[in-house]
Amino acid sequence: MDRPNLTGQALAEMPKSPRSPPSSRTGAVRIIEVLAYPSVQLLDVTGPLQVFASANDMAADAGGTLPYSLRVVAKGGQGVTASAGLGIATRPLPRISAALDTLIVAGGPRVESDPIFVRDGTVWTSAGVSAGIDLALALVEEDLGRTAALAVARYLVVFLKRPGGQAQFSAALALQSAEDQFGALHDWINQHLPDDISLPLLARQAGMSERSFSRHYLEATGLTPARAVERLRVEAARRLLSETRLPVKRISQRCGFGSEETMRRSFLRVLSATPQDYRARFSS
Repeated sequence: MDRPNLTGQALAEMPKSPRSPPSSRTGAVRIIEVLAYPSVQLLDVTGPLQVFASANDMAADAGGTLPYSLRVVAKGGQGVTASAGLGIATRPLPRISAALDTLIVAGGPRVESDPIFVRDGTVWTSAGVSAGIDLALALVEEDLGRTAALAVARYLVVFLKRPGGQAQFSAALALQSAEDQFGALHDWINQHLPDDISLPLLARQAGMSERSFSRHYLEATGLTPARAVERLRVEAARRLLSETRLPVKRISQRCGFGSEETMRRSFLRVLSATPQDYRARFSS
């Protein structure tokens, strides 16, 4: 979808002022600073910045006032080099007394393992890298309304609100890390998803005793064999939900869940979303 069309749709419904403007907002233009530092991850800076810049572009295309004044700042203001080797032009850190609405500090480890982003009063924190885009979209939604934020999300080809949390990505990565040791077993599981896949059967397929297999598999993947089978079944069901129009009941049987309710519980446990919600968001 092209930006002019999105702009017209978004700006037609954009409120003239924020829905719930925090007391620190300084008039119509909101001052946003992104703090960068040497070896910062590039997307931690540019991801959120582009969200606000796109909101400005849409306002400009519609002949409106730019909602954001954007600055990238760093100690010394001489520019920094990101971990990817690309230089980032920066301004010096302003005085503490200088006007500011939002300060975004790029990067750093997170202490909550699952949420995409967390809000605690006026402090918002996000998970790694691309999650900063989710957080920035949430800020745009609070400032300018859902319609404007959705238009920016569509233009950037991202979700306004991602279904589920970070945990939905960890299973596939964990299984990939064990491909050298258990890749053949994962291939076998994917070919037998509709079957009753028990621990004794998996251990025999791996050529180990049940106790040894359970221990080695947990060490390699961070998952029990039963949870890994569940994740592989969920992954197969995700593909069928997004790529086919098969009924949910048929998909649950084809992927080895046995019933729609069993698949629903697995989807909620793994993705924090129901199969119906997942299909509504991702179906082609």
